[in-house]
Amino acid sequence: MRYFDNHPPENFENEMFLSEEPYIHPTCKIKDSILGAWTALGENTSLEGCSFGDYSYTDGNVKIIYAEVGKYCSIANSVRINPVNHPQWRVTQHHMTYRRVQYGLDTVNDEEIFQWRRDHKCVIGHDVWIGHGAIIMPGVTVGTGAVIGSGSVVTKNVQPYEVVVGVPGKVIKKRFAENVIEQLLNSEWWNWDRKTLESNFKDLLDINVFIEKNGGDKL
Repeated sequence: MRYFDNHPPENFENEMFLSEEPYIHPTCKIKDSILGAWTALGENTSLEGCSFGDYSYTDGNVKIIYAEVGKYCSIANSVRINPVNHPQWRVTQHHMTYRRVQYGLDTVNDEEIFQWRRDHKCVIGHDVWIGHGAIIMPGVTVGTGAVIGSGSVVTKNVQPYEVVVGVPGKVIKKRFAENVIEQLLNSEWWNWDRKTLESNFKDLLDINVFIEKNGGDKL
């Protein structure tokens, strides 16, 4: 038997350094999507019809379709954003009713269904943390600063800085008091340019320091 302390060894491959050019793992699939600067897509991430904001990342095995993802979002492994709906009002909801060409049932597909799905996009705010295996259902908006617990199924809109857990997802608390949330939202720190971020980075590590420097009241 052989003991492994660390595999692959630390010097096996250069550490991944991010830049304005998005990092995209070779196993990713991207279609009709826009990626911001300093972004990173972990292995087996799939994006379709999405915008993916600056500094946001996925940890891998993530599928996102028809969604707007804000800046500085942290998306854990096996998250699904917008698992698309089927036409329940038809006799059969099977996708042969709209992917008709694939089944030899028509010469064109039913684009109305695909547009219906696009119209029910998900919107994820800035600095949102979505835990392992969570699902954000079609049409849901998750506000800036929110936390979605691992394994949660979110069926309703989430307000800024709320913490949501469970199936279906329920709010258990807010990260900060209302006055602090208001000050954070008003600051719009996620829109800082790179120079401002570098100059004020340490302020982001202490909520009281940040609020005080931005003219607000401490916790």
